[in-house]
Amino acid sequence: MTTLNISELEQVEKFRHLQSTLRDRWKTIELFDNSEADIIIIPSLSIDQRELQKIEGCEHYEERLLFSLIRLQNPRTRLVYVTSVPLHPSIIDYYLQLLPGIPFSHARNRLLLLSTYDSSLKPLSQKILERPRLLERIHQSLRLEKSFMICYNSSHWEGELSVKLGVPLYAAAPDLQIWGTKSGSRQIFKESGVPHPDGTEKVWNHTDLAEATGDLWERQPTLQRVVVKLNEGISGEGNALLDFRPIENLAPSKATHAQRVAAISERFSIMRFQAKQETWDNFSGRIGELGAIAEAFVEGEIKRSPSVQGRITPTGEVEILSTHDQILGGPDGQIYLGCRFPADESYRLQLQQLGLQVGRKLAEKGTLERFGVDFIAVDKGNGEWDIQAIEINLRKGGTTHPFMTLKLLTNGRYDLSTGLFYSQQGRPKYYIATDNLQKERYQGLLPNDLMDIIAHQRLHFDSGTETGTVFHLMGCLSQFGKLGLTSIGDSPQQAQDIYNKVVKVLDEETRSNNHDFSAFSDYSFPVVWDEYS
Repeated sequence: MTTLNISELEQVEKFRHLQSTLRDRWKTIELFDNSEADIIIIPSLSIDQRELQKIEGCEHYEERLLFSLIRLQNPRTRLVYVTSVPLHPSIIDYYLQLLPGIPFSHARNRLLLLSTYDSSLKPLSQKILERPRLLERIHQSLRLEKSFMICYNSSHWEGELSVKLGVPLYAAAPDLQIWGTKSGSRQIFKESGVPHPDGTEKVWNHTDLAEATGDLWERQPTLQRVVVKLNEGISGEGNALLDFRPIENLAPSKATHAQRVAAISERFSIMRFQAKQETWDNFSGRIGELGAIAEAFVEGEIKRSPSVQGRITPTGEVEILSTHDQILGGPDGQIYLGCRFPADESYRLQLQQLGLQVGRKLAEKGTLERFGVDFIAVDKGNGEWDIQAIEINLRKGGTTHPFMTLKLLTNGRYDLSTGLFYSQQGRPKYYIATDNLQKERYQGLLPNDLMDIIAHQRLHFDSGTETGTVFHLMGCLSQFGKLGLTSIGDSPQQAQDIYNKVVKVLDEETRSNNHDFSAFSDYSFPVVWDEYS
C-alpha cells in the first residue's frame, strides 16, 4: 500500500509539473499565430458509464470535439485525434473542407487519426492505456516540447495518460473534478457569493436523503417540489422531481418531522425521473455509488435556463467566453437538448458577472481551462430576472462545440461590453445548436447520404457570408436517426430560419421512409427570438 501511495504521489507531481509548462505556451492553444503546436485530442467521455448510457447514441459523442480540426487552418499546427472506433472518411473530409484558405491536402497531412478499434463501454483514455503499442505510436508522433492534450473531461485516466505521454493536459486536474459535481458546485456558489437554491449536503443512501429532504422542507415551508440529483449525473439525466403537493397535509406545522420524513421516503419510488426507463430500484442503487443531493425546485411562470461559459488560463486569469439560453426537454424540462447564442440581452451581462465570481473561486482552488455555469432565470415581471445558479460543468459540454465552431470558422471576437460575438467583418453572429435532432425516419442515412443532401440542397456553411449550418454527430445518424448541428446567422431569426430549413429538407429527403417520429413536437426548437430583435 505504501509503494502504491508513493507511486500515486509521484504521478500527481509529474502531472502538476507538466501542467506548469503550459504557462509559457498557452496562447498557442486558442490564438492563431505563427507558433508551432502539436495538439492531441482525446475525446474520451470519462464519466460514469452507466449514467452515460442514458444518452442515446453516446458512443458517437467522441465526434463532438471534431471542431478541433478547424485549428488546422494554422499551417504550423499538427493534430492527433484518437477515437474508440475509426471515423468515416467523409466526416473527416467534411471538416477539412471547412478550412478557409488552406489546401485540403496540406491540412490532411498534418492530421493523424488513430483508433483503438474497441467499441466496448469503457472510457477511451482507458482503452488507450491498455494498448502500449498505440500509446507508443502517439508518443512518437509528437514534438513533446510543443505538445499539449485536450480532452472532453479530466479523470484519473487522462491524468495517467498525460504522464505516460509526457504531454501536459489543458484541463482541470483530476483531483479537482469535485468542483464540477452537484455538491461541489453548491459549495463553490456559497463561497463565491452566487445566488443558488436551498438544498442538502451530499448523502449516500435513501434514508439519509429522506431525512435531509425533510430538513430542507422545514427550512422552506412553502416549498412545493424538490429536485433529487445524482451527484455525478449528466445533462439532467440523473435528476428526478419529487412533488410535495400530494402530501401537503404533512407540511411543516401540520405534522411531525418523523411523519414528514416517512412520507417523503415513500414517495421516492414514484418520483418523476427525467431519464427514459429510469426506475427507483436503479436510481436508489446509484445513490450509494455516486451520492445524491436534494435541491429546491425553482418555481416560476416564465422561466429560462441560461448558462455562461468561461476559462481559466494557466496563468490564473479568468475569461468569459460566451452566454447561452439552453433549450431543455424531458418530463420537466431538465434534460439538455440544445442552445441558442447569445443569452437574452436582459440578463446576459449579469450572467457574465456571476460567471466571473465562480471562475475566480475555481481559480483559487487551482482549476484550469473551461468551466460552465448553468442557471435558472425567473421573470419577476418588472423587467428584472431572479437568477439562481444550479450547477458547474468542468467539461466541454453541449455549448462548447457550437461556440468554438463559430469562433474558429470566423476568427472573430467576443465583446464583453455587449455579450455579442463579432466576425472579423464586424457582423454580430447568432446561432441555434443541438445534439438532439432525432427522428426515426432519419435512421439508415449514411454519412455519405448526408453529404449528398448537404451539397444538393446547399445546406453547408458559406465562408463568404459566414452563415449556414455546420453538422456534427454524423456517425450517430444511421443507427439512431440522431444528428447534431449549429445553424449560424446574422440575426437570431436568420439562424432560426436556417435551422428550420435543414429540418424541412431532411424530412423531405426521408419522406419515403414513412416514419414521422420526432424527439421534438415541431420542426424547430420552441424558441422565441423576438426579445433579440
